[in-house]
Amino acid sequence: MTGRVQEGQTFTGTSRFVAFVNLVKLPHTVFALPFALIGVVLASYHHRLRLADVGWVILAFTAARFAAMAFNRIVDRHIDAENPRTAMRELPRGVLSTHEAWISVIVAVAVFLICAAALNPLCLYLAPLALAWVLGYSYTKRFTRWSHLVLGAGLGIAPVGGYLAVTGAWSRPWWLLVALAAGVTTWVGGFDILYALPDESFDRAHALHSIPAAVGERRAIYISRALHCLTIAALALAGAGAHLGVLYWCGLGIAAAILFYEHSLVHPGNLTKLDAAFFMMNGMLSITLLFFVLAERIRPLIALGWSR
Repeated sequence: MTGRVQEGQTFTGTSRFVAFVNLVKLPHTVFALPFALIGVVLASYHHRLRLADVGWVILAFTAARFAAMAFNRIVDRHIDAENPRTAMRELPRGVLSTHEAWISVIVAVAVFLICAAALNPLCLYLAPLALAWVLGYSYTKRFTRWSHLVLGAGLGIAPVGGYLAVTGAWSRPWWLLVALAAGVTTWVGGFDILYALPDESFDRAHALHSIPAAVGERRAIYISRALHCLTIAALALAGAGAHLGVLYWCGLGIAAAILFYEHSLVHPGNLTKLDAAFFMMNGMLSITLLFFVLAERIRPLIALGWSR
C-alpha cells in the first residue's frame, strides 16, 4: 500500500487523537452541523432558547456523527482495504484497531444518549431511532443504489433534532421540518453522488450499489444536479413556512449560486476538481445559510437598538 495517496481533508500526525479525527473525517462536520443550528434558530422564534441547549445540540450532533462514521469504517474496513482511494484509511492501514474503533462507537453513542436526555423527553425517545438510521446506512450500499439518499436523510435529521431540542414539540406548520429535512436530504444525497464518481468501476466490480455504478458518470451527474434543484425548492418552502424575511432569501440565493458553481467544477470525464466541489463548496453553503438565518433572527433586535 505504499505510494498510495490519502484522501482529502486528512490531517498529518501520528497521535491517537489525529488518528481518530481522520477516522471520522471530523472536518466534514461542517456540512450538517450548521443545519442543526439552523433548526435551533428557527425554534427560538417559538420557544425561549437557553445557551445550554445550543451546547447540548452541538455535542449531540458531533457524537452521533462520530458514532456513524466510526461504525461505517468498521463495517467497510475490508472493502476499504481493496479500494485504492480508501486503502490508506486508519483501519485498513492498522493505525487504529477494530477494537479501538468499536470502543469509540460505544462512547459516542453513550454521549449522544446523555445529550438527548439532557435536552427533553422527546429527544431521548427519538434518539434510538436516529441512531438506528445513521448506523444502518452503512449496509445500504450492499443492496440499493439510493444509499446516497439514505445518508442524506441521516443528516436531514440534524435540523429536525435541533428544532426539537429547543421546543420539545413538532413544528407548526407541520411541513416546515419536513421541508427542511428534505432540503438537507437532497443536498447531501446530491453531493454524495459526486463523491462516489471515482468509485464507479470499483463498485461495479465488487457488487456495491451506487448511482454512478448503476447509471454511469454522466447520468449520475445529471441526477445530482436534479437533486440540488430540489434542495433549493425545499429550502424555499421551509423559508416560507417559517415566514423568514429578506435576509434568508438572500442567503438562499447565495446557496443556489454555490451549488451552481459546484456543478460547474464537475464534468463527465473530468473529475480533477471534485475535491474542491465536494468539501469547499458544500462547507461554504451550510455556513453561509446559517449566517443568513442567524442574521434574519437578530435583525429585529438590531433595528430596535438603532431606533433607540
